[in-house]
Amino acid sequence: MSAREVAVLLSWLSCCGLAIWRYSSNSPNYRIFSTRSTIKLEYEGTLFTEWSVPEICFVLNKSSPRTELRCSSPGVHAIKPIVTGPDEEERNLFVDSSHTCFLWYYRVKHFFNNLTQVISVWVYDPENADPDELLGSAEEPSINSIVLSTQMATLGQKPVIHTVLKRKVYVSNEKMKKGTWHIMVPMTRDDALKEIRGNQVTFQDCFIADFLIVLTFPLLTIPEIPGSLPISSPRGSQLMVSWDACVVASVVLVTDMETFQTNDSFRTWTRIRVPPGSLSDAERQSVADVIISRDGVFFLTNGVLYQKSFRGFVKLGRILNLPDGGITGISSRKWCWVKYLSKAKERRSNFAVWTENEVYLEYILLKFARLVTTTELKNILNLSVTATLTIHSVEYTGHPLEIAVFLSYCTICTVTKKIFLVIYNEDTKQWVSQDFTLDAPIDSVFVPHFIFSALPGLILWNKHSIYYCYHNFTFTGILQTHAGHGNLSMLSNDSIIHEVFIDYYGNILIKMENNVIFYSKINTRDVVKLHLWTNNTTRAFVLLSTSGYTYFLYALDNGTIQIQDYPLSLETRSVAFTTKDKCPYMAFHNNVARVFYFLDKGETLTLWTQIIYPENTGLYVVVESYGPKILEESHDISFEAAFGHCTKTLTITFYQNVDYEGLYDYFEMVFQIAVGCDDKKFIAVKGFSKKGCHHHDFSYVIEKSYLRHQPSKNLKVRYIWKKYGCPLRLDFTEKFQPVIQLFDDNGYVKDVGANFIVWEIHGRDDYSFNNTMAQSGCLHEAQTWKSMIELNQHLPLEEVWGPEFLQ
Repeated sequence: MSAREVAVLLSWLSCCGLAIWRYSSNSPNYRIFSTRSTIKLEYEGTLFTEWSVPEICFVLNKSSPRTELRCSSPGVHAIKPIVTGPDEEERNLFVDSSHTCFLWYYRVKHFFNNLTQVISVWVYDPENADPDELLGSAEEPSINSIVLSTQMATLGQKPVIHTVLKRKVYVSNEKMKKGTWHIMVPMTRDDALKEIRGNQVTFQDCFIADFLIVLTFPLLTIPEIPGSLPISSPRGSQLMVSWDACVVASVVLVTDMETFQTNDSFRTWTRIRVPPGSLSDAERQSVADVIISRDGVFFLTNGVLYQKSFRGFVKLGRILNLPDGGITGISSRKWCWVKYLSKAKERRSNFAVWTENEVYLEYILLKFARLVTTTELKNILNLSVTATLTIHSVEYTGHPLEIAVFLSYCTICTVTKKIFLVIYNEDTKQWVSQDFTLDAPIDSVFVPHFIFSALPGLILWNKHSIYYCYHNFTFTGILQTHAGHGNLSMLSNDSIIHEVFIDYYGNILIKMENNVIFYSKINTRDVVKLHLWTNNTTRAFVLLSTSGYTYFLYALDNGTIQIQDYPLSLETRSVAFTTKDKCPYMAFHNNVARVFYFLDKGETLTLWTQIIYPENTGLYVVVESYGPKILEESHDISFEAAFGHCTKTLTITFYQNVDYEGLYDYFEMVFQIAVGCDDKKFIAVKGFSKKGCHHHDFSYVIEKSYLRHQPSKNLKVRYIWKKYGCPLRLDFTEKFQPVIQLFDDNGYVKDVGANFIVWEIHGRDDYSFNNTMAQSGCLHEAQTWKSMIELNQHLPLEEVWGPEFLQ
């Protein structure tokens, strides 16, 4: 955002509504907020007199509503504007004394010829950077950044790209050029979360902060076609947003004037419009919900679902196994589980669609399937056939393969209704009724949102209150302030709830329509009111950036949008300082370094946590698991008390103690576990290769008398090089037992032990074995091809015998 754009935005924000004040820093996302930072103060209103600041802080112009502040000492500093009317609220700003002063800046170039991306990286100082660098729009380093990066390189600095999920490391193989390092990484969808790290090198006692980024395959926005018409929500409605759970920078925003799309958190954006004649004017201005997915952008308007993609704008209905009308809601995933879901591609849905009596799921390539009807759910839940049961809403849970269906139930539907909850698992195909019931007025509507947690938990809200259901629905209630107020409208000038924002760190922001914000944390039962940040008439939405920070999205009356970083951590610390809230423990450490752990057969996984707290507080660590009980656990707890503090250390080991060879349901067991086989792993026979041999037209003939079905002619077989690779040369006089090797995307891992079932795919049956069953130590007659074929005559030869049939 340029200086002119900032001025226009501030002028627009202050045109009407209550007076407010805010602060900012040169460091994007407030990543550096220290004694070295220039803090910009901004008051919006007409009653300003001067700024009240501590003596250890210096104000450039105390009587200006927009000025700069510096604090020479770290700590919590009380700051507020003095006005001629009622007192303005005071903020307690936490100013750090950190030695982190510099930041990484990066630009990306895409090379589709070899599916790579080159990341250009340099160091910059937010206090001495060019405006383009502060706004994230610089294509090359400024003079100051070139000098700083070169100096850091001379001292031994060199950036490295670390990937969070696959734990890969990429370094620059070239010398720095013009103050810039260049690092090449492969394009990827399942390893998009990356971090720029450097060596522990200081310049003028200052370090560089690590920088978390999301970098995936280049995503394109749908181009705006000249002559197309706007599609929007009804006039006067609040903002409506949908984002990709795994690429949070990919967002669609629906306003009452236009629809916008971005792939870089609205640093740049385009409009989404529809062809003339595709919808009536009333339909174009009646969007009730929106979803963005890999198959395009989906709009729900007047009970009908439409798709906007690169191929055009189409109505979805009966031809795709969807209703032509009567659709009441759509919902997509809120949490990203890339590596787990990639193991279940064929079973994983992208979003849900529902009417009052049916639920549909959308799968890849725009395939829809009806999941359930209310008639079927009555049978599942043993409900009265004469009662009224309708679909209230559908929501994806925190589990990667579960879907929650909320049901409205009543017998005499005049005053009240009950809301039930059932959860469907896309892997097991099973429905489970949950211990959840909510009594509500007949016309009430609740919006659910499952939290990011191991055990199922959610919050849901109506216009005025937030209901919580934590720890697998065992703790329920209404979020309340310290004074005992659960009706948030009463604390925000009768405004109603517009948005509830939850991030991966457990923060919960409740934004009212007048932009009053309340704050809570998951698994807590309290809510606090934060300082005002945005004018009460501004149309705003809270979103998550690619670096994990929150920002405000503003829709302006001139048909444009703007973004503004929001210092969530600083704002919550300011309020916590006022309420005197204290953390019950001194420190909490652990070695959990990944979101996903893959536990192969025969392996173990050991984790530890340590909590330090004052004596007599009585804290402890709980480890809970959710899902099939495939893994066993062993616990070891140590305790130490010294100098008025207690330290508890918990070590837990997960392991498997199951002989999977004896399980009929072998494959289903493996794919159900969250701690399971990496989908990038594969096995191969040692010595086989698809390279290193000349591929030619090679065929051979099998004598008809050697074939199992005794055909009338010999069988000529053409060797398929693409499928089988190079033949393995063997001496027919020597015994041959294949060696099975395990590989992943980094190459060879280890040899693995395996039992073998051998067959000739074309039906040859003249092979013999060296040992008899008795010589091999069999206590009973073993399975044979003959017996297995007789048992499974309906199956092709390659499927009649496998691990699932072992006795």
